[in-house]
Amino acid sequence: MRNPPQRVLSANQALALPLYGAGATRALEAQLAATLPSHSLMQRAGLSVARLALAVAPHAQTIWIACGPGNNGGDGLEAALHLHAWGKQVWLTCLGNSATLPTDAKAALQRVLAAGVEVKELMPTHFDLCIDALLGLGSAQADSKAPRPIEGRMAEWIARMNAGAATVLAVDLPSGLQANTGVQNNHCVRAQHTLSLLGLQPGLFTAQGRDVCGAIWLDDLTGASALDHAQLQAQAQAQALPRPAALLSPRPPVQARPHASHKGSFGDVAILGGASGMVGAAVLAARAAHACGAGRVYVGLLAPEEAARPIAWDPLHPELMFRSPGELPLNQLTVVIGCGGGNAFGPTLAQALSQGPALVADADALNLIAQDAQLQSLLQKRQARGWATVLTPHPLEAARLLQSSTAQVQADRLAAAQHLAERFGCVLVLKGSGSVIAAPSCVPFINPTGNGSLAGAGTGDVLAGMVGAALAQLRPDRSMMTRVQTAVAHAVYRHGDTVTNWPSEHPLSASQLLHLLNKK
Repeated sequence: MRNPPQRVLSANQALALPLYGAGATRALEAQLAATLPSHSLMQRAGLSVARLALAVAPHAQTIWIACGPGNNGGDGLEAALHLHAWGKQVWLTCLGNSATLPTDAKAALQRVLAAGVEVKELMPTHFDLCIDALLGLGSAQADSKAPRPIEGRMAEWIARMNAGAATVLAVDLPSGLQANTGVQNNHCVRAQHTLSLLGLQPGLFTAQGRDVCGAIWLDDLTGASALDHAQLQAQAQAQALPRPAALLSPRPPVQARPHASHKGSFGDVAILGGASGMVGAAVLAARAAHACGAGRVYVGLLAPEEAARPIAWDPLHPELMFRSPGELPLNQLTVVIGCGGGNAFGPTLAQALSQGPALVADADALNLIAQDAQLQSLLQKRQARGWATVLTPHPLEAARLLQSSTAQVQADRLAAAQHLAERFGCVLVLKGSGSVIAAPSCVPFINPTGNGSLAGAGTGDVLAGMVGAALAQLRPDRSMMTRVQTAVAHAVYRHGDTVTNWPSEHPLSASQLLHLLNKK
């Protein structure tokens, strides 16, 4: 028996993988099917599902295969044929029949019945493994922003899958999850494994996708060389919408610094923030910028009682240099502004937008920009000057910039991030599960690293400092949008990768995150 499909989420693998929406995936399916004999593509899919089922649950005896009324159900029927032949007890349920199923799925049903596999009306009382082949990409719900609610027997089956202790393997994507956005329907399968066929979809990696997909596997079903598959993808792409995103690759190996380098070789970062009661946010960002390789890091605190002091320093990191914000030459620095800034730094923000050739706006800076048309105008002018700008909103801050709601942003994270990137001419990091890194006229990245332990105060300040360091070291071509996007994306990847071995159920402070970052 051949090896099961390849798992694609190991941090040690190169994940330079395109992500295709439902429409583009269907075009890829049609392109490949046209090169093969009738029914053979579904047969390949079913065999792949059956092999992976044995790999993830080798000791399972009773396997419930829940098939839907479309071609995803056909993949499940083909899997049932193989698992039955391999001696497994298959409990098969199907929402379609010989009169309603699509052509390939109908042929699969006929082969299943001919092999002596009975189609049951009721769900099993016990099963060791469940294969979810209900919806997948075969339903219009996969790419609809307002899918029909899941009701009736399908809803009952999904509830039974989620309530049981058995492993669930989803085909294409968990039923009830939208392929393009990662938003789940009123009912959604929570799988431990998901087998993506032909290509990967954005919804597997952002919004609710990462919570319901489990381990993600990929089988391109071609049996061809990588070059042949790339050509096939290019042909399908020409017939469909452009690929909506790419799964972010791991950051490149750290390069040794030249012997002749000095602290000025790696850029200077200025952190502007830390209003009264929030000095820690600016310090966290500054420490992160230094940990990620910035040559010199300045801290311009906005808290009056701190800025007025002739000397301020960080006893744990005395290499950080504290200055009054007015003393910093913003036109010579990479500026990170907004970490703990409060509402008192409007003039400072306007100055930074007008003078800083490289700028990261975070937190309170974004809230001020959302409220002020003049600041928005200054922000938009930066692209024409060839200046590098990065905005790092969480969903609520993005909603304020869009004058919408958090729910609307989360309903289509890719679209929200791309819209803001185009509107302000910047690289936009929409934080959250599967952070999106977008840039004007560029394919956005989705970041696969990180977990729920990052949902705490200060971790965003750490990210802002990391992004500032990446921007400061991106010379002399920092005005090139694609290079800025890639550098920022690698900083986001590293931020999430830092907590790879930290249990997501354990709280993580920003100071602990910095400690882990320094150990990497």
